[in-house]
Amino acid sequence: MLDVIIIGDGPAGLSAAINARQRALETAVISIDRTSSGLFKASLIDNYPGLPGITGSDLSDKLIAHATESGAQLIAGRVISILPSGGSFYLGYGESVIDAKCVILATGVSQTSLFPGEEKLLGSGVSYCATCDGMLYRGKRVCAVCLAPDADEEVHYLTSIGCDVIRIETQNVTINGDSSVTSVTANGDDIVCSGVFIFRKSVAPHLLLSNLKTENGHISISFECETNIPGVFAAGDCTGTPYQIAKAVGQGQIAALNAAQYISKIK
Repeated sequence: MLDVIIIGDGPAGLSAAINARQRALETAVISIDRTSSGLFKASLIDNYPGLPGITGSDLSDKLIAHATESGAQLIAGRVISILPSGGSFYLGYGESVIDAKCVILATGVSQTSLFPGEEKLLGSGVSYCATCDGMLYRGKRVCAVCLAPDADEEVHYLTSIGCDVIRIETQNVTINGDSSVTSVTANGDDIVCSGVFIFRKSVAPHLLLSNLKTENGHISISFECETNIPGVFAAGDCTGTPYQIAKAVGQGQIAALNAAQYISKIK
């Protein structure tokens, strides 16, 4: 079991990783495709103290190098679930599961609203994981909403196990059904199906972790970066404005230091 798992490899997540390693905590950072982030694409960052005129990709590279040199483990993957269990947390990503004593959410601001019907039918035909739930739909028609870099791999898996996959590449989606999925409407066209797999770059925090308190799409935290769930902390843009690198880095440090205190109390 790790001490800390951090979701997100932006400034908040990597600052948390660096500071967690300063406290000798066994630390992993899970994220997917940082090259598509707003930070990485920024051509000029001129308001981060001490590094005027740096590009987003250069700053991202420096943060990654610092975190890995400090001993943090970087894992490529899209986290699809967090399950508290007996004082620890199990995180599902891809085909794998990893556990830790505490979690730091540094997922960034959610760029995508949920589709109509998505939250209502989650677990009743709506899934984010082909490996987890694909066998339930073997021999059946499913829709795959492909909005993430790993979508091709997920669609290939569904096809390989005998699902009839209809690929959808649009944000204009409605998921239909009362107690379970019966169809998907995409760009005005109705597609009858038994389930829908939604592959985004990330899952909304309150869908990752049941009962996580949010407000206006942001994770609610204390001044110590604690969420309402003991052992779960949050930092950076996912906690609200201002969406600034300096704020994210500072909150990452606060989250890591308080995570270290939390772990010392539960040992």
